Amino acid sequence: MSETTPGSNFGLWTQRLLAAVLLGGQVLIHLLAGKIHRRNTLDQMAVAGPDSLMIALVTAAFVGMVFTIQVAREFITFGASNAVGGVLALSLARELAPVLTAVVLAGRVGSAFAAEIGTMQVTEQIDALYVLKTDPIDYLVIPRVIACCLMLPILTLMSFVTGMAGGLLIATNLYDLSQSTFLNSARNFLDVGDLLSSVIKSVVFGALIAVIGTSWGLTTTGGAKGVGQSTTTAVVTALLAIFISNFFLSWLLFRGTGSAVLEGL
Repeated sequence: MSETTPGSNFGLWTQRLLAAVLLGGQVLIHLLAGKIHRRNTLDQMAVAGPDSLMIALVTAAFVGMVFTIQVAREFITFGASNAVGGVLALSLARELAPVLTAVVLAGRVGSAFAAEIGTMQVTEQIDALYVLKTDPIDYLVIPRVIACCLMLPILTLMSFVTGMAGGLLIATNLYDLSQSTFLNSARNFLDVGDLLSSVIKSVVFGALIAVIGTSWGLTTTGGAKGVGQSTTTAVVTALLAIFISNFFLSWLLFRGTGSAVLEGL
């Protein structure tokens, strides 16, 4: 069976996507039953959290700096320099931090899940687990889902702080904005709900990354070539899931009228 990206063999990709949806349902059932392999969960938390921290923070720092460069000059031109920090804070909390951190985790951790479990599948190690009366969902999938759902929100909040620090560095050194003006603007614009929305998005994104990565691994066929193709397709599918779910989450969380910018000015 040839493995392809979503655009080239829609039928095959749809079948594997349905398998991922079914796997997600099984994960919920097993979690409700309290079937958690604690040692594996701790191992996967280390992979999804500390091992991914540096790349997430570097990404956030440069995103914050670039965003400030793009926004500060325009706001200063229109006499709204006191809104630069607040707009950056809103953008990072609501969109940039959760989405970009999830993208980093999908590329680093989601691909690893698909490759590792895909290798186990083609080398019949998954069958060996069944022989040992060990459910692969309990042993392989649930620890990864829990790890991503717990660690991605933490990484996102740390990315938010790092992005703000990067923006502050640029605002104070390149545009001569005072540190107090920048931070006061962020405090006036931002509220607890914005940070809560960031955490909610991160939990959903973490679950999608883990379920898609493990599902594509469990449905891998075709030897070493199949493992590589499954890894690539898992990352592409996870990214699509992140962007699509982000739209619906944003619509649910931020629809309606009102302006945090006007309220903060």
